[in-house]
Amino acid sequence: MSQQTVQMGDPPLDAERRRHTRHPGLSLAVIVACQLMVVLDASVMFVALPKIQHSLHFSATGLSWVTNAYSLAFGGLLLLGGRAGDIVGRRRTFIVGIAVFTLASLAGGFSGSAAWLLTARAVQGVGAALAAPSALALIATNFEEGPERNRALGVFSATSSAGASIGLVLGGMLTDWASWRWVLFINVPVGAVVLLLAPRLLHETERHRGRLDIAGAVAVVTGMVALVYGFIRAADAGWSDGGTLAAFVAGVLLLAAFLVVETRVERPVVPLRLFADRARSGSYLNMLLLAAAMFGMFFFIVQFLQNVLGFSPLKAGVAFLPMSGLIFVMARIAPRLIPRVGARRLILIGLPLIAVGMAWLTRLSAHSGYASGVLGPMILFGLGAGLVFLPVTVTILSGVRREDSGAASGTLQTMQQVGGALGMAVLVSVYGTALRHGGLTHGVSVAFTVGTIFVLVALAVTAAFVRPRAAS
Repeated sequence: MSQQTVQMGDPPLDAERRRHTRHPGLSLAVIVACQLMVVLDASVMFVALPKIQHSLHFSATGLSWVTNAYSLAFGGLLLLGGRAGDIVGRRRTFIVGIAVFTLASLAGGFSGSAAWLLTARAVQGVGAALAAPSALALIATNFEEGPERNRALGVFSATSSAGASIGLVLGGMLTDWASWRWVLFINVPVGAVVLLLAPRLLHETERHRGRLDIAGAVAVVTGMVALVYGFIRAADAGWSDGGTLAAFVAGVLLLAAFLVVETRVERPVVPLRLFADRARSGSYLNMLLLAAAMFGMFFFIVQFLQNVLGFSPLKAGVAFLPMSGLIFVMARIAPRLIPRVGARRLILIGLPLIAVGMAWLTRLSAHSGYASGVLGPMILFGLGAGLVFLPVTVTILSGVRREDSGAASGTLQTMQQVGGALGMAVLVSVYGTALRHGGLTHGVSVAFTVGTIFVLVALAVTAAFVRPRAAS
């Protein structure tokens, strides 16, 4: 579910120091362990959500905050974390991020209330935002350009691609065999080993002078939190509720303030010139819409599998493997198809497959089974998503100025995380409203109808605006 596409410029590092990089396998394992934890944490929680809801007494709509708290903090602070690595050093930022992530995981595992867990999840997101941007950059620092680095990048990419599938199954195993708390505790020993080995195995990057755009980062994160809160509150209190309206107004004002800040600071977290290109802007919007549909699909299918079909957490995690496996396979095939077919055509092929799969899910009922109601849509979704994600990424990065390449790829990840959180909030809002009138399956059906609209809008955006350059 998460793609790591960060600027891979080779930081200055003398050749003698490179030649004396000891234990390259262990160095790579440390970096990959960080990436796996960050990617896993977006998916490992999904299959544990019904158990968490029962244990900590979340409402049906409030449960979405367990994933949204992490996604908003991670996505909203991701670019700031990358900039911090430039200023204070990638290794140092990496270590601080892992320490924050690990301690938050430990605290979250001991959660005694909903508020406690949500706070821990938000802090986890902060740690991930510090560690993730530095993880890939450290490969450039610690591995010689050429076959050695290419092999390292291959392992890193495979880990990123397989992370969602591993997370779903691992989350099911831990929840079934131990407790939902272990989906958080599992990060602690891994994080401790990374913290022990990173200072000994990883070289530091060159530092650059500069200032952090704290105001911009705070404005965008608080603005998105306000909007997400508004949508989720609307599901319970209604759209005319004073608190709901206040949240929406605050969200809009904070995001407007963010745009003003970004036009005035010297090094904005999001250079607005990235959006001057129509194809790139359309692709960013597509990534946001696709993440919205995908996160929502995961959230509601888990509810259906466990609460309606009676699947255990492990069985629910395994049930997602056909979709995750197809995404992985198609993502390996897509690079060969882009030069022959073109990025735009692949997107226009993949999006209708996703839309049909989402529309199929609107027919779920209490009488639907896994094979008859869920497996087919998952296959279509896996085929379509595997075809779409790489061409969208290629379109975003095509023609980007070198000095903006890191920000362009970081913004892509931000769109994934924020899109997932905002989209889930919208779907939870319509689900909560429908739930009061027709039960769980009716609420899920309505949510998938809105998810289908997200994908159809992405299809229209692609047809109207996304025309990748010949170089892509």
